[in-house]
Amino acid sequence: MEHEIKTLTARLLAHRVVPRGDALARKALLDDIFRAELDKSLAAVGLRLVENPYAEYIAVALLPEMTEPVFGSGDAWLNNNLGLPRDGVALLVILWALIILPKRERQIARVEAGKENQSDMFGAQKPLETGEAVSTGISEDALYADFGKALGGRTRFNANLGRLVNLGFIVRRNRWLDEGPMLDLMIDYAQLAPRIIEGALADVLLRREGREALADKRAPEDIEEENAVDDIESAGPLFELPAEDAADGEVR
Repeated sequence: MEHEIKTLTARLLAHRVVPRGDALARKALLDDIFRAELDKSLAAVGLRLVENPYAEYIAVALLPEMTEPVFGSGDAWLNNNLGLPRDGVALLVILWALIILPKRERQIARVEAGKENQSDMFGAQKPLETGEAVSTGISEDALYADFGKALGGRTRFNANLGRLVNLGFIVRRNRWLDEGPMLDLMIDYAQLAPRIIEGALADVLLRREGREALADKRAPEDIEEENAVDDIESAGPLFELPAEDAADGEVR
């Protein structure tokens, strides 16, 4: 067991991700004793195993108590340990919201549908669908049209996309962006999803509802001009970096 734990730990550190279908990865997910020893080994160096049933890979991340020692440095506070600039972090969050949130909705919907259609209460649990079966990408051109200017223009946008590709967050093919192995693991869904869905997204919807409520009171040419406004005006502020965070570079 000790050799297997060393092997899996070394692979996680060297490759950053391991497919959950791998023999040692499956053992870590299914064997309680092996998992306990693996967690103990990782905790000894300030790390923890990162996995969720909706992702195709497993990875490692810092233990919560190690966040401050690693990211804090005097008056400065790093917002990532990957060398991403602030606009690169903002682009990462946007991609996560556009790819992972819809994917998670589809996965949860299929699980619930399976439960409703299962007549045998002791029926076998089907594995969650992952990968291309539920994850759809987005057009690079459409993404730039919506957020490119807010993220620094074409040069900065392309540079940050390249960084995210190299880090394994996205896969870039023929101007189409798909989910990479790291995207569903390195951002905490439980923490970020409510902030996007209930916070920023709700604010955008309220503003749009306000526009519709005033539509009847406007002249036709005013309505046409309003409808022609690019979506970036409403969607951009969702991930705009507040002025008060400029000193420490955090996305909040």
